[in-house]
Amino acid sequence: MISEKSFIKRLGNQLFFTGPTIVFFTIALLIPFAYGLYLTLTDMSSPLNPVNFSGFGNYKSAFTDREFWDSLWLTVKYVLATVIFINILGFILAFLVTSGVRMQNFFRTALFTPNLIGGLILGYIWQFIFVQSLPTIGEKFGIEVLRLGWLGDERLAFWAIVIVSIWQSAGYMMIIFVAGLISVPKDVMEAATIDGANSWRRLTNVTLPLMVPSFVVTIFLTLKGAFMVYDINYALTEGGPYGSTTMVSMHVVKKAFTEYNYGVGQAEAIVLFAIVAIVTGLQVYFSKKMEVAA
Repeated sequence: MISEKSFIKRLGNQLFFTGPTIVFFTIALLIPFAYGLYLTLTDMSSPLNPVNFSGFGNYKSAFTDREFWDSLWLTVKYVLATVIFINILGFILAFLVTSGVRMQNFFRTALFTPNLIGGLILGYIWQFIFVQSLPTIGEKFGIEVLRLGWLGDERLAFWAIVIVSIWQSAGYMMIIFVAGLISVPKDVMEAATIDGANSWRRLTNVTLPLMVPSFVVTIFLTLKGAFMVYDINYALTEGGPYGSTTMVSMHVVKKAFTEYNYGVGQAEAIVLFAIVAIVTGLQVYFSKKMEVAA
């Protein structure tokens, strides 16, 4: 039986190490989230106006807001495009920089560097590329697709955001895949080689199944990041042309801070949070069931 003195000592040690984290987590996340839930039940339009309780009317407005669902559907298409291409490209890059090529450490650093650039800065850099550099190159070499004003075209502007997102995130996912590839047991690969498995069969039947934990992490990160994208969307197109690239996060911000409708904007943010939590939770649950032991 644990003595009272021993219990107090252990409790004190736990609070010493976890207390600051709990305090900062509460201040930075729990309190703002609780306040956000409270705002969804009010008709607040400005911090200076009185707050009146409005029940669940904001949620009704959120579910009947066609622009919200249109932006969410556009975001879903963006999620599918970026999650697939970022993870495929990240794995290919990781496979290449762990295959013994010359200067592979340099390539790892160079490919990871775009992730260190902030989304707004990155967006403005690529805005210059799409508006100035690519049309000039297309004009000089007669490449029609480069001569087009990508950010002014409703269809191409979406793919411009996808390209920039892939360029930014693929290197980060590559680092996670590199860690997974390095951790694949060499004796398992040697046994497969002795059994006559060629490079393709070793990749598909040995390496990829053992890489499932890495894919769980990378898909989770790309899913979360893609659903919540805002900075690149704002810097590249600001939702244009004609609102054709307004992702759901940008729509929520505009609803709250441009239209001064905090209650409905916060309700839509809560709906988005619930969707992202369900999607990522299901992804992690089903991905974990695919993991195999070496």
